[in-house]
Amino acid sequence: MRKVVVVALFVACTPKADLIKNAAPEAKPTAEVSTVTNATAKEEGECHHDAKAGEDCEHDAKTEKAAAPTDAIHRGAAFKGEKTVALKDLLAKPEAFDKQIVTTEGIVRQVCQKKGCWMELAADAKGPGARITFKDYEFFVPKDSAQKHAKIEGSVKLAELSEERAKHYESEGATVPRGKDGKAREVQLVATAVEIAAK
Repeated sequence: MRKVVVVALFVACTPKADLIKNAAPEAKPTAEVSTVTNATAKEEGECHHDAKAGEDCEHDAKTEKAAAPTDAIHRGAAFKGEKTVALKDLLAKPEAFDKQIVTTEGIVRQVCQKKGCWMELAADAKGPGARITFKDYEFFVPKDSAQKHAKIEGSVKLAELSEERAKHYESEGATVPRGKDGKAREVQLVATAVEIAAK
């Protein structure tokens, strides 16, 4: 009888925090934490498979980088550092740059909505623009690139368009400039490299 009283007194005198600290962990809270962790991993796109002990999770670093919303979109070859020309200067006197390879930048005003095989680059919303095509059709740009800033490197070309070609561009949403004689003419750049801002 005396032993029972001693045990009871010991339990009663022991601080509650020490009893909780020394108590064995229950299985249920551990399972709940594991479930939350896995759910969070799925939401954040992290690896949530059951990896073996010591096995690293292998992610495709290139894929993750491309998916980052802050990254610019690059198409074509690397920039080679060709002469930089302000787009407004190029459009004001295109004949001075005809057949030259230049680097320029501006706002994407329009993009081919069929497959992104051309875009219109302008210095501002209302001024003249240049049609950007892509060398040998080796690459295209995203169709939602309008209103984004773009940098391009390519060859300047002054072109008089056939009526058929002009109507084709107009059917895709382009505004084709025409001279006083009614003929369709435009400044083109055949790009080898394009970089479009993410926003």
